[in-house]
Amino acid sequence: MDSLAGIRFGTQIAAAARASGLDPRLLAAVAAQETGGPGQDSGANIVGDGGHGHGLFQLDDRYHPFARTASAMDPGANAQYAGKFLSGLIRQFGGNLRAALSAYNAGSPDATGTTTTWPDGSRLGYADSVMRHLTRLESRDQLLADASGGVSPAPSIVPQSAAPSPASNLAALPASMLLPAPQIPAFTPSGQTFRSFSTEYRDGGGSIADQDDKKMSGAVDPFDDSNS
Repeated sequence: MDSLAGIRFGTQIAAAARASGLDPRLLAAVAAQETGGPGQDSGANIVGDGGHGHGLFQLDDRYHPFARTASAMDPGANAQYAGKFLSGLIRQFGGNLRAALSAYNAGSPDATGTTTTWPDGSRLGYADSVMRHLTRLESRDQLLADASGGVSPAPSIVPQSAAPSPASNLAALPASMLLPAPQIPAFTPSGQTFRSFSTEYRDGGGSIADQDDKKMSGAVDPFDDSNS
């Protein structure tokens, strides 16, 4: 069964996930966080963050040269870039998914990042909110499998026991789950601030973001061979 069946741009996300060695549901969860909103399972192909966030994964044109190109608004190309960027961050931080997600959003592996208010009143930092989207997608797969009498997709590379909570400690991902990715420079703190990728995008279920995040630093173009 296609784990992203019924998810907007699911075909493009699944292809990008395969190319980067990621669970398609993880990449879909990032898209849902960036351009879908709390309680949603799909993302959207939009321009946000005051014109700086581009496409399904809200690639920021201040830090990613790719985001300044027309291809950034192509969902397939946008997903390919985001998948390779995220897989590189996971490798950089030794398989620590929480650190990689925080760096994807705010440039720091330790940042809370964008705070999302969910319909039930929960306020979650960026990594925890992505994990909540992931848990929704995993539960959705199980329901679809039960309804069809089929076999549910293979378990996510992130165990469901790592459901979002401020103190959750996500297990490291096995290296076998990831394809080679370019080395990304270590994070360098900065005194500047900016509104993160999805700050200005609003959804009926609640605000995607309501706090300033740290500046994205140390991010490089994952498709630039000179950085390999």
